[in-house]
Amino acid sequence: MSIFKRPKISRELPGQLYFVFISLMGCLTFLLVHRGEFLYYSPSQWVWVYAMLGAALILNYFTFQLPPEGNLQSMDSSVYLACIFIYGAPFALSVILFNTLAIALYDRKIPFWKHFVNFSIYTLMIVGSSLVFNAAGGQTGPILNNHFGAYLGALLVYFIINVFLLGFYYYLLYRGSLYDILKSFIKDTLLVYLSTLILSMVLSVLIVHNGVFGLTLFIGLSIMLSYSFKQLFSMYNEVQEKAIKDQRTGLYNHSYFENLLEDEIKKAKANDTPLSLAMIDIDDFKKYNDQFGHLKGDMLLGFLGNYLKVESEVAEVVASRFGGEEFTILMPGYDENKARSFINRLRKKLNDTYFEGVEIFPSGCLSYSAGIATYRIDIHDKSQLVELADQALYYAKKQGKNNVHVYGSGANKESEIDFADDVRDIEQQLKLFLYKDVDTFKHSKRVFRYAMDMSEVLGLDSVERRNFVLGALIHDIGKLEIPWGILNKRDKLTAGEWETVKRHVSWGKRIAETNEKFKELVPYIELHHERYDGGGYPHGFKGIQIPKLCRMLTIIDSFDAMTTERPYQKTKTFEEGIEELHRCSGTQFDPELVELFVHYLRLKAETQQQPAAGLETS
Repeated sequence: MSIFKRPKISRELPGQLYFVFISLMGCLTFLLVHRGEFLYYSPSQWVWVYAMLGAALILNYFTFQLPPEGNLQSMDSSVYLACIFIYGAPFALSVILFNTLAIALYDRKIPFWKHFVNFSIYTLMIVGSSLVFNAAGGQTGPILNNHFGAYLGALLVYFIINVFLLGFYYYLLYRGSLYDILKSFIKDTLLVYLSTLILSMVLSVLIVHNGVFGLTLFIGLSIMLSYSFKQLFSMYNEVQEKAIKDQRTGLYNHSYFENLLEDEIKKAKANDTPLSLAMIDIDDFKKYNDQFGHLKGDMLLGFLGNYLKVESEVAEVVASRFGGEEFTILMPGYDENKARSFINRLRKKLNDTYFEGVEIFPSGCLSYSAGIATYRIDIHDKSQLVELADQALYYAKKQGKNNVHVYGSGANKESEIDFADDVRDIEQQLKLFLYKDVDTFKHSKRVFRYAMDMSEVLGLDSVERRNFVLGALIHDIGKLEIPWGILNKRDKLTAGEWETVKRHVSWGKRIAETNEKFKELVPYIELHHERYDGGGYPHGFKGIQIPKLCRMLTIIDSFDAMTTERPYQKTKTFEEGIEELHRCSGTQFDPELVELFVHYLRLKAETQQQPAAGLETS
C-alpha cells in the first residue's frame, strides 16, 4: 500500500516532519544498497528491467478496492518481491526507481513530494525484505521448495514495514491509539499481502521457466483478479447502499443514522469537539397528503430528501430520514451558533423553492420546523441527544412552525410552552369532574387563577411559580376517588363519610406520583388541608413544618370555598370572607400570608377588577 492508497492526507507539521525523515532514510538506504548498479547492466538485464517495470505500471494502474473500508490496493508489490527472489534487492530498487519516475511524469496532479515519499517507503520495504530473505538462507534465482521460510519471512518484513510506516504517520496526524491504527491497517491489508506472496512466487516460477511469456500470463491473471475484486466491491456497495439508504428519499436510513450518531458522540467526547444534531419536520405535511394523495406526498418527501442531500454534501454534514416526514442532519464540528445558522439558511432557501401544490400551506410555501441540540459532556447516550433535539423541534412547532429552535437557547419561552402544556394536561384530567362534580372543576380553575396572581405578589421564580400554580390547579384531583353520593351529598356528612372525604389528599398524591413531571406537585395536593396550629390533616403538621406555598394555597382554597355560591350551602360575602380569614389567622392560617392575600384582594377591589371568586366559569 502506498500513500496514494489512502484518501485525504492532511499536510500537518508532524506529518511533514515525519515524511522528511522517511525520505532521508529511504534516499540514504537506496544509495547504500543500489550503488548505481544499473550502470553495469547488460542488454538482457535491461530488457528484464523494462519488462518488470511494465508489469509494475500495469498492475499499479489496475487498482481495486476491498470491502468494507474500500481502501485502494494493487498487486504491484508481487513484482518487487519477485525481483528480490530472482535478481536481488538492487535490481528491485532499479525497478521501483524507474516506476516512480514514470508515474510522476504521467500523473502530475499529485505533488512531487508524495511520489518521493512513496519511493522512499518502497525502498525501505524492499531492502528490509531482502535482508531478512538473505539472513533466512534464501538464494536469488529459481524458487526452491526448501527455502519457503525465507520467502515467508521476506513477505512478513515487507508487510510489517509498510503497515508500521503508514500507521505511525496516521498516528502523528490524528493521535488516538497507535495499536488501534495498526490493527486497522493489518485487518485491511493482510489478505492482500498473503495473496501477494503467492503471486510473487508464481511470478518467479513463470519467469524462470517461461521468460517473457510467463510474465505475460501473470499480468493477464493479475488483471483478471483485480477486475474480479472490483466487481466484488461494486456488488458489496450495492448491497450496502440498500441496507443503509432510504429508497424513497435517497438519504441514509434510521438505522445508519443511529450507528453514525453513536460513533460521532464518541469522537466528540474523545476529542472535545463540537457536535450538533437537527431534527426536521415538514410543516403541515398531512394537509398536503390529504389534499393530493400519498403518491404526491411521497414525491414531496423525495424532493425534500434530495434537497437536504445536496445541501448537506456541500456543508460536509450528514442528512438522514428519521421516519415519516421527519429528517435529521448530523453536524460534526458545528457548535450551536454555526448549526443554527446553517439550518436556518436551509429553511429560508427552501421557502423560496417551488414545489407543486405548496399554495395550500398556511405560509404559502414549502417549510419545515427544526430543533437543534448540541452535544454536552453530560450526554452519555445517543438517545439523550435525539430526545433533546426532538424537544427543541416541539418548541419550534409551538412557536408557529417554519422556525428553528436550539434547545436551551430560549429558556423562558421553553418554560412557557411547558407550563401551558402541563396546564392543558391537568385540565384534561380535571374535566372528569364535569360529570361527577362540576363545582369542584370550577373551584380548581378559580384557585388556579388566584395562584397565578399570588405568584407575582410573592415574587416567585419560574420553578416555584410553575409548581405553585399547577399545584393549585390539581390540588383536589383526589376527589375523583370519592364516591359520587358522598361528594354531592347535601346533608351533613357522617363521621365515616367525613373520613372518606379526608382521604382525597392521599388519593390525589398517588395520582400525581404516577406522572413523573407532576411528582413535584405532591405537597400541594397532600398538605393543603394542614392547619397553621397543627390541627389539620393528614399529618397534623404545624407552622413552618408546612411549606410556605402550601400554607398560601390553604388560604386561597379556603377563601374561594367560603365565598363561592353553591346550592344548599351558606355563602359568605367578599367582606365576610376577609373577616373569616382574619378570625382564623394564627390558628388555621399563617398570619403573615393572610395579610399578603387580603392586601391583594383589596387592591383588586379598588381597581374594580373583581377577584376570581366573583367570576363563574364553565
